[in-house]
Amino acid sequence: MSGGRSLRVIRTLGVACATAALLGGCISSSAGPRGTYATPIGNAPVTANPSPYSAALVCMADYARRYSLPSPRIAVGRIADYTGTVSADGGRQVTGGASLMAITALGKAGARQVERYDTSVSEMELRYANNRLIGDEGAGGAEDIQYRRIIAGSVPGSDFYIVGGITEVNYNIRSGGFDMAAGQASTDTPLSAAFAGKAFVMNIAIDLRLVQTTTLEVVDVVSYQKQIIGREISAGVFDFLNGNVFDISAGEGALEPVQLAVRALVERAVVEFMANLYGAPGPEVCLQAGQDPLAGTVSITGGYYPAYPNTDTNNGQTRADPSRWHDRRDGDVRRSRY
Repeated sequence: MSGGRSLRVIRTLGVACATAALLGGCISSSAGPRGTYATPIGNAPVTANPSPYSAALVCMADYARRYSLPSPRIAVGRIADYTGTVSADGGRQVTGGASLMAITALGKAGARQVERYDTSVSEMELRYANNRLIGDEGAGGAEDIQYRRIIAGSVPGSDFYIVGGITEVNYNIRSGGFDMAAGQASTDTPLSAAFAGKAFVMNIAIDLRLVQTTTLEVVDVVSYQKQIIGREISAGVFDFLNGNVFDISAGEGALEPVQLAVRALVERAVVEFMANLYGAPGPEVCLQAGQDPLAGTVSITGGYYPAYPNTDTNNGQTRADPSRWHDRRDGDVRRSRY
């Protein structure tokens, strides 16, 4: 092996060893005084997690309080993923927490809720109380312990409940892109460059229904879909300079959060449910009385059996407009209090 080649090999090994030492310096083989091997990266604070329809939910709660509109007791049942989609790593592609999102959305809308989704703790305490194993302090304080009594009718019932599921995930509704490369024919400076860009659209859909608990009548139904976009852009340069090879590339990719799209679908459905229950005509209730700018839109999901006799004023005829209740597209909601 020639001296020049040996020198290049030694330099390459030196760079590799230095890089390994630099990376290894961040991880210790023994725990430090805080009991950790490494310090986690990232310091982003916890922030709120709204969807574009969260402001409309809060606005609906303000509307109900302003006019003293009573909220019925609402429970949330199973809102399952019926798409059966599985990600590449074997996990779920779509969240299984849509029921929890609906509970949060109802809370934003000011609805009175009763727990029916997970009653395991209440049922266990009821069994303990039935066996006189749970005690509560009496009038005499800590020394006056009395077993908890089971009183008939102490648990309020629900008036309505929400059930349904995520029913569609459609991949690659449409995709497109470009991929181009260029180079020089000269052997002296064979510089080449490549550029590529891709974009694709998918969608997700949800079907929910509002059921009257005592009669099991389906009093309201919504079916919504939302499209999701993803993109990827990359560029690179390849060249030989003085016998050295240089390959430099960079890229950027982004996919609209799928689970946030599920939350947006759930919140849009809940705001329509609550508008029906409160008798609200539409987004204009968030600002002031007046003409609904979206009035007259005929909806394929608007022909439902009304929960209350408010057919003349309810929101059934305007549900199909995609800008309705959207905090960046609907002027009434954008100027509401939240």
